[in-house]
Order: sequence, then structure tokens, then C-alpha cells
Amino acid sequence: MEKLNIKEFLDQDERKDLLRLLTAGSVDDGKSTLIGRLLFDSKKLYEDQLDALERDTRRYGNAGDNIDYALLLDGLKAEREQGITIDVAYRYFSTNKRKFIIADTPGHEQYTRNMITGGSTANLAIILVDARTGVITQTRRHTYLVSLLGIKHVVLAVNKMDLVEYSQDVFDKIAGEYRAFAGPLNIPDITCIPLSALKGDNVVEGSENMAWYSGKPLLEHIETVHIGSDKNFEDFRYPVQYVLRPNLDFRGFCSTVASGIVRKGDEVVALPSMKRSRVKSIVTYDGEQEMAFPPQAVTLTLEDEIDISRGEMLVHPDNLPTVARNFEAMLVWMDEKQMDPDEQFFIKQTTNLARVKIDRIRYKVNVNTMEQSPSKALELNEIARVVLSTGKPLFFDAYKKNKSTGAFILIDPITNNTCAVGMIIDKVEMKDIQEMEIPEIHLAKLGIGQEHYEAIEKVVRELDKQGVAVKLIKE
Repeated sequence: MEKLNIKEFLDQDERKDLLRLLTAGSVDDGKSTLIGRLLFDSKKLYEDQLDALERDTRRYGNAGDNIDYALLLDGLKAEREQGITIDVAYRYFSTNKRKFIIADTPGHEQYTRNMITGGSTANLAIILVDARTGVITQTRRHTYLVSLLGIKHVVLAVNKMDLVEYSQDVFDKIAGEYRAFAGPLNIPDITCIPLSALKGDNVVEGSENMAWYSGKPLLEHIETVHIGSDKNFEDFRYPVQYVLRPNLDFRGFCSTVASGIVRKGDEVVALPSMKRSRVKSIVTYDGEQEMAFPPQAVTLTLEDEIDISRGEMLVHPDNLPTVARNFEAMLVWMDEKQMDPDEQFFIKQTTNLARVKIDRIRYKVNVNTMEQSPSKALELNEIARVVLSTGKPLFFDAYKKNKSTGAFILIDPITNNTCAVGMIIDKVEMKDIQEMEIPEIHLAKLGIGQEHYEAIEKVVRELDKQGVAVKLIKE
């Protein structure tokens, strides 16, 4: 018998790539049951977990005489009492080929923000449908949210095939309807798999009950789906997190490579100063290396002394991001409090923090019907296309091109709550800015005396130089 080399095994385990995936679907479609079954059948549960699962099934189970695999994920008391998923549950497991982080997200519309949270880092989405009901409103809603988040790989898991006698006609009809709906959303990779989470058909092993299905079972598919090309390796973006100065002889800039590849000797330009230099060294915990790529965390040293601080960005001079203060984005409102259109927020984009105002809501999207309608403000879980203005220029790319530099959050300056997440579409052209309503300040109505007019006019002129238009009305 060949002796097991522990070091080789650990090295091999460390080299496995990581797939982040989320499950989405309507209530009772079997999301938690599917993940529980995946863990159970792939032998990734410890004995104490199995004992607890059998004990909990007798107390809370909703699967008749079968083991209720959903209880592996639904750990909250309210979830077990109601038999639903409320919060995002994360599970970590690995196989011989890949490591996985699974986010089990709620199906209810009122928990849209939970799904956005779980899907914000996902590479792949498993969207479940009940074979008896097919593509329903929630299926369309979750698919739209997945496309909004830029998830490139989708598995349509047609669950509960055992309840429709494993009918190929039922599966083909659902798969055809779904592909017709998802086509305009530009999701590049859609795979449809018929399965039964409760019975284990096509979850880990192929199903004898569905010999007509020639594709891979779910586990094999997520083990082999190619995600290497999903990252942006073309546009080098290095948003500086921290300036490292351990002694007089060393000054480096620490961060995670957001996208692109940087090599020792590359010419780089610092934004917003536009100062140029070359990469002197790329330093890591394990020593210096010749190149770095996402998502590596490294320290760059430069040949020239350039004043760079947190929030600024290093890029290649022939490949610059958009630098602007006005841009359009899709915004998901996540605060219990209704949006106040006159309020200012903080925007956190890469390592940059700035003041921001929502200038205009172009339209609100009904995620169930995809209809667009005008709106003055947003409520919890609502999604809209908006125009924003920041207090200083940001360095960004369109979200569909570069997730790392195209995503942001809005922070309430009083409560420090994350009140919205956004995906940048593009900068706003000057003609569009000029068409916006210019805010007016009625000095007389505010009770400001004439002796202060000159000072206020001076401030307004300074704002105008920075691109902020304000109309003064003295009478």
C-alpha cells in the first residue's frame, strides 16, 4: 500500500480553486434540501452532524419518513418553525477537485437584499424550480437579480422530478421556457439539470430514473465548470489600501490586485495625480515575486518617491479607468428607512470614500415583471437606475466589465448603516448633467442678509469650478 504523503496532500489541497455559488428560488422549491443532500451524499458531514440531523428531523422535520436535509442549513429557530429560509446561510466544503462556498439565500421577495448579499461574490447561481409549477414569477425575479449581479454561470435545477414521474416532456418544456426568458438578460452560460433533492437523483450520482438525461449530475457540473476566464486579467487596477513604512529604507503600497496583471518593471501611473513610475518590486509574505494577479494581496514598491495614499489607484498608463464625479448605476435599496432624495451619503468604492448625492432616479424596476416606472424615492429591496454625483472624482469601470471597480455601497452618515449597493453602468455625459435640475438657494427665504451675499457668491463660484451647479436667488 502506497504511503500517504501528508505534505503533498496539503499542497494539492491548497492549489484547488474556489467556487462560490448561491442557491435561489421560490419558497419550498428545495434550496436548503438540495444543499443538505449535496453535503450528505458527497460524504462531507461529520458523525456528530449526522446524529444532530437525525435528531432534528424527528423534532422539526418536514420530509415525512425521510431525513430533512434542509435542517443542515436552516439553523434559526424561526426558520425551523416556519420551514423557510430567512437569512443567508453559508456552507463550506470541498471535493477532490475543488473547494466550495455555498450561500443558501431566501426565496421571499421581502428578503431580496439577503439574496443580493449572498450573490455579490458568487461565480455561479443555482436557480431551483418546482417541476410541478415550472417557471414562475420568483424564477424570473431571481434570474434578473443574478444577471444584475453579473453572475456568468447559471444552473436551472428542475427539482422534485419524482413528483412528475421523472417526465422528460415536463423537463424539456420548463427548460425551453426558461431559456426563452433568460435570453435577453445576456447570461453567457445556462445549464438545465433535472433532479430530486429529496431522493438524490442527479445530485451527486446520475439517476437511473432519468436515463433520458445525458448531462452531468449537479456535483460533477459545479466541480468542472470553467471559471478561470471570469476574472478580468486585462485592466490592471490596484486601489491602494495602506502605505507600509516599517523603516527608513522601505516604503510600499499594500492592496489586493483588483484586476489585471502587474509585473516587475512595469510602468504605472498614480491616480488622480497622474505621476508616473515603475514597479521596483512585488513583495509578498513568501518573498518577492515577478508578477501579481487577482485576487493576490501584495505590496508594490516604486522606483520613484510618489505621494500616494489610501483611496488612490495604480494603473497602467495605456489602460486608464474612467475618472469622473457623475455616473449612472443600478441601485438596490437595503435600508428599512425610505430613501430621502435630498440626503447626502458616503460612497465606498474600492478603497475610496467620498460624499455622494442621488441626483435623479431615472426609473424603478419591478423585479417581478421587469416593468420600468418613474419614482421619487426608493423603499427597502427596490431597484432603480439612478444618477449620482460625488464630492471628488472616483476611478471606476463599468460593472459588467470589472466587478471590483464597478461596485459600490452607500453608507448613511448618521447611522453608519449600509443603505444601498450599486453597480456602475457608465459615466454621465455633460449634456445629461446640464439637463438635470439645478438646485436653487433662495437667500431671502432663508433670512440671509445682504452683507453675506458676497461671501456666498464666492463659495458658489468655487463649487462651479468643481462642476457643482447651484442657482442663487437673492430676492
